[in-house]
Amino acid sequence: MPRMHREEHRTERIGWLRAAVLGANDGIVSTASLVVGVAAASTGRSEVLVAGVAGLVAGAMSMAAGEYVSVSSQADTEQADLTRERSELATISESELDELTSIYEGRGLDPALARQVAEQLTAKDALAAHAR
Repeated sequence: MPRMHREEHRTERIGWLRAAVLGANDGIVSTASLVVGVAAASTGRSEVLVAGVAGLVAGAMSMAAGEYVSVSSQADTEQADLTRERSELATISESELDELTSIYEGRGLDPALARQVAEQLTAKDALAAHAR
């Protein structure tokens, strides 16, 4: 029995990494700016420390809320797309098969093979084939 070759690519994690790097950079710059501003206006260490901690907490809460809204919006959009696709598969299945065929032609398959691939994927799980 042939073994499955599982290749891991770093690009699969790039979205998460990009968000983490940009978020950390934004948090560092925002908090440092806040601390410098408070330190310039005040001579007490406790005021600077309180401002820094408050900035960190506010930034973390803001990023968490933003990420929640972003993920929720993406999930809602994907669900709406799946609902539309399900409806189109039920009402205009031949057009959907043509659409899938053209996608595979665009990826380099000759028209006959593209049609065969589209038909086989549609027969197995049409919604999954179109969602992909």
